[in-house]
Amino acid sequence: MPSLTLTPAVVRDTRCPNDKRKIDLFDTHTRKLMLEVRSSGRKTYYVRYQDARAKTRQFRLADADEVSLAQARLLAERVRTRIAMGEDPASERVVKRQVPTFAEFVEHSYLPFARHYKRSCQTDVSLLKNHLLPKLGQRYLDEISRDDVFQIHQQRRAAGAAAGSANRLVILLRYIFNLALKWETPGISKNPAKGVKLLEENNHRERYLSADEAHALYDAVCRSDNTMLKYIIPMLILTGARKRELLDAKWEDFDISRRLWRVPLPKSGRARHIPLSEAALSLLASIPRLPECVWTFPNPNTGEPFVSMYYGWDTARRRAGLPEVRIHDLRHSFASMLINQGRSLYEVQRILGHTQIKTTQRYAHLSNATLLAAVNAASSDFMLGAPKKISTISIIDTEAEQRDDNDTITTKTSR
Repeated sequence: MPSLTLTPAVVRDTRCPNDKRKIDLFDTHTRKLMLEVRSSGRKTYYVRYQDARAKTRQFRLADADEVSLAQARLLAERVRTRIAMGEDPASERVVKRQVPTFAEFVEHSYLPFARHYKRSCQTDVSLLKNHLLPKLGQRYLDEISRDDVFQIHQQRRAAGAAAGSANRLVILLRYIFNLALKWETPGISKNPAKGVKLLEENNHRERYLSADEAHALYDAVCRSDNTMLKYIIPMLILTGARKRELLDAKWEDFDISRRLWRVPLPKSGRARHIPLSEAALSLLASIPRLPECVWTFPNPNTGEPFVSMYYGWDTARRRAGLPEVRIHDLRHSFASMLINQGRSLYEVQRILGHTQIKTTQRYAHLSNATLLAAVNAASSDFMLGAPKKISTISIIDTEAEQRDDNDTITTKTSR
């Protein structure tokens, strides 16, 4: 390992001997700078140093045909400064090489996890395939910045998507990068989606069935070609259950003696129990059972849960004059009914299976009649702007006072 003062001529003319694979030339002008000359003719600048464990390492600067000697010396000085500050550039480069691209992390880490632990995985797959992977797939995780996330968010909104649709991209990215941090993925030290402000969502629909609408809908489903619809729709209204919870229900889930329906795998991922009213129990008793079928609301043609019942539902709601009503609105209506009957938010939360009271508050709709009764009760003591009612006692007292006054006047006149 000869040491000499490197010059442009030395760099240009030095050749590796035929009996060697490579030779290393150390520059006496710039400490730690080394020129590696290979038998192939390739020449590369390195910085050779010892790390914190006294292990000799080499950090590649550049090929000699890419930079001049003066530039190589400048690069070497910068690396030496980093080493003096306690950094290990070679180790950092190793870490950089281990950083996966966004597509690699999604395919090998995120999706295998989501398929087992996230019920909305198919929605994530769609968002990734259609929006995120085309823009970020080939980028390394440590290259994705907050500005990248912001641009994706704004572009989705500018393309005409609703605020909620645009927000879902940010929420998914935030979730993916939080997992990358939790799993200590190489090169990831922060979440680029953190701090990206979500758009305000003002598209929450509030649609609740009135009693007349519920009866009209029931008449329509009773005339449906889908013979199970007349049991499915009323059961959704009577329990506030989610559609998939009902369609996947089994007879073994219903404890008739205790009047409870156990939902084994609801949206929250934890089993919950729904109390059954007398009407719900009567409905269950009227459902015809298919031989050896474990499902409570099966497709009569397959004996398995419905994959979709949209055609029958859409036909029935239009026949009832309710084309805008969604199946999830039946859950809204059930919650509204509970609130209007004076049940507390805590009770509604437990029945609907919400993990957060904030979610239940969305369903805490009060009918206009209930609100009018409330404001009338609050204002009854004031009666501002209206004639004050005079009680019978007040009228009697006033008349008595007037008679006393008249008697007094008459007595004085007589005298």
